Amino acid sequence: MIIGQKEFLKDHTYIMGILNVTPDSFYDGSRYDNISSAIKRAIQIKEEGADIIDIGGESTRPGYKMISSDEEIERVLPVIEAVKREVDLPVSLDTYKADVAREGIKAGTDLINDIWGLKYDENMAHVIADAKVACCLMHNRNNTEYTDFVNDTINDLMECINIAHNAGIEDDKIILDPGVGFAKDTEQNLEIIASLERINDMGYPVLLGVSRKSVVGNVLNIPKEERLAGTLALGAFGCLHKSMFLRVHDVKEHVQAVKMINEVIKYN
Repeated sequence: MIIGQKEFLKDHTYIMGILNVTPDSFYDGSRYDNISSAIKRAIQIKEEGADIIDIGGESTRPGYKMISSDEEIERVLPVIEAVKREVDLPVSLDTYKADVAREGIKAGTDLINDIWGLKYDENMAHVIADAKVACCLMHNRNNTEYTDFVNDTINDLMECINIAHNAGIEDDKIILDPGVGFAKDTEQNLEIIASLERINDMGYPVLLGVSRKSVVGNVLNIPKEERLAGTLALGAFGCLHKSMFLRVHDVKEHVQAVKMINEVIKYN
């Protein structure tokens, strides 16, 4: 898979570093709401070993307040342009709005990370297809009324894939995200993580995003500031179950963990 100018190989786990340019992200350690601090962090993300930077202009934490497309564009565009100038890494834009995606792509975005899997904005799939950029399609829904949770999740993801295909998005541009923390309770979050092999069997690269999320806090009964160890454990599980991407706040620690796992499995 090619994202920007970088080739991402199958059977390898890559680190996506989170760079939120919002004043209200759920975790203080990921907020960089001015250009200078955002660029400083982007450079640090690269130095710590990340393979891609994910820029977000609207917090999607539980209970988040939606902002206008204009405000989101105003937040992310200067940062995307500056990161593309200063840091030689592919850039992902975390948005579910087609007009934000369009402007982000013009500014140099290489991947659109859509938490609604193309289902929120009917124009999103066409924006991505026309630009021929990669996309990450996350599982999400407006309700938690599952009949058979894992099968329903897979069927929901298949609907996202069909939307992509109908718009002309090629298979080699698609990544799937099981959507940990979205339209799922704690047990369902754990169950979908345990079912990563079934998501992998759909035939697309998988991104796992669990960094400091409530599933870690609820299991361990700890605040978000103390969730690094639990996050690393889930990241290691994802790595061992062939997640191609880990989306994380703590880049250095995950790069080291993945390297250690890869050294061990050479002998397996």
